[in-house]
Amino acid sequence: MDTDKIKCVIFDCDGTLVDSESLCCQALVNVFASYGADINFEQCMNNFQGGKMFDILNETSQAAGLSIPMEVLEPKYREQVKQLFDEQLQPIPHAKQTVEHLIQKGIAVCVASNGPQSKMQHSLALTGMLPLFENKIFSAFDINSWKPEPDLLLFAAMQMGFLLEECMFVDDTENGIYAGINAGLKTIYYSPVGSDIDDPQVTTVKCLTELHRWFS
Repeated sequence: MDTDKIKCVIFDCDGTLVDSESLCCQALVNVFASYGADINFEQCMNNFQGGKMFDILNETSQAAGLSIPMEVLEPKYREQVKQLFDEQLQPIPHAKQTVEHLIQKGIAVCVASNGPQSKMQHSLALTGMLPLFENKIFSAFDINSWKPEPDLLLFAAMQMGFLLEECMFVDDTENGIYAGINAGLKTIYYSPVGSDIDDPQVTTVKCLTELHRWFS
């Protein structure tokens, strides 16, 4: 891959830097169980990664035949996520090492996620990566536009002060990858199981350390 022009790497957070996807799905299962609804964990993992949480909660609530006000349901979900993160959250293997490598090579780094700022600050702090991204965390809630729309990535690139052709985006979900494609960015699909997305803008990696060879 030609990375000579790349000056900034934009990372997704959940599932790319922190191993949070299964915990977020478990939180969903736990919250709906408290209302007597049996939500399938595997279906959550297969269907909801990288989506907008408001839509996921709303869709799950409707499927379960419940009508819980979102102002009640979302805070309850967020609190359950926080508790599970505090107890179990781990970094994605080699994430911190890879970010530190990029910084050492003079590459700017930032985070752009569909999650709220508070969630990213919390998860990155728990995994020791928050100092690496100080004042460089961008949330879809900041601009009211969620992946797969490209707006968040365009916003992140602009805030970081780089042209689109100078940026690379790394994400672990299809929603995220299509956001990268829609933004016109060189996009890295982090897929430990080796899934692939057939697009000339997209390169698949099974381990984040594969980024090291492009910035050696």
